[in-house]
Amino acid sequence: MPKTRIKNQKKSQNNRLLVLTLTLTVLGLIALADASAPIALSTFNDKFYFVKQQVVWGLIGIVLMFVFSKVSYTFWEKIATPIFFFSLLLLALVLFPGFGARALGARRWLFLGPISFQPSEFTKLALAIYFAKLTSKGKNVLSYLVPLGIVAALIMLQPDLGTMISIAIIAMSQVFISGINLLYFIISSVGAGLVGLVLILISDYRRQRLLTYLARSQDPLGKDYHIRQILLGLGSGGMFGVGLGASRQKYLFLPEAATDSIFAVVAEEVGFVGAVLIIGVFLFFIIEGLKIAKSAPDTFSRSLSVGLVAWIGGQTFLNIASMVALVPLTGIPLPFFSYGGSSLTSVLVAVGILLNISKHEQR
Repeated sequence: MPKTRIKNQKKSQNNRLLVLTLTLTVLGLIALADASAPIALSTFNDKFYFVKQQVVWGLIGIVLMFVFSKVSYTFWEKIATPIFFFSLLLLALVLFPGFGARALGARRWLFLGPISFQPSEFTKLALAIYFAKLTSKGKNVLSYLVPLGIVAALIMLQPDLGTMISIAIIAMSQVFISGINLLYFIISSVGAGLVGLVLILISDYRRQRLLTYLARSQDPLGKDYHIRQILLGLGSGGMFGVGLGASRQKYLFLPEAATDSIFAVVAEEVGFVGAVLIIGVFLFFIIEGLKIAKSAPDTFSRSLSVGLVAWIGGQTFLNIASMVALVPLTGIPLPFFSYGGSSLTSVLVAVGILLNISKHEQR
């Protein structure tokens, strides 16, 4: 590495991002302990069942975050290709009985002995690393679209449209900054949108969600039940909320209160003001991530930073937007808050990589 480049680099990590990450993790655990208590008590006779598991995964994720913050980001460029193909292997294994388990009509979990996890969460990280390598090598648009198509096909065989949308956000953000012809990017984006629309229309479940979004309040106890319970929770919260722990919707009225819909419980308890403050913390997190991307020392680290920030920021936007009925319900978890060890751990690992890139930030 040239000496001039070393002189223009700072070696301290972005501590603002670290503080924001730890803040969101703690807030998420508190929110999960509250929102999951009724369903945990009803299902497992232990109101702390979900949060105890999340704490374990959170501690593992924080340890990995600090470990990976010490690993040079250049290491990921060297192993980008094998990591990506290993993620494809895991996605394929989910589809085979004996490895993957079917739950709620989908195969998303991989069981390896006593350990179970969602390979799609690992795939988000693997794809961001692989696409960053493609960007650094100046590859053409087909080099991006072919692997993206393979990943999308394996995920839709599960099926999991929400994860596919997250994957598309990561990929298209990195393609956008890769320097390819803008016309190709527009064509690819339109094509991806059309494919997504077709996948929605050919699935009864996803089509009903779209129709519910377009024509709400026609079946309040059926297809509209989920979104109506979300809006009831948001409306009940008012300006300052009903108080911590006082949510009524979490008592088995609101579907997926501990996972996809956890923000509705949070907003009910802390109100509009509290919800805006939480969104503000997410916004500051995204801004710090983009600052790291802007000052990244090379093309690979810049593309990787953008992909990781697009992943976390995109999921945050889609989850909260679906809660306030700006977009149809997508089943996308809220980073740091929704129950899921695979999601929390992978997000914290992503932050660790961002922290390392921030150490090499150009002044």
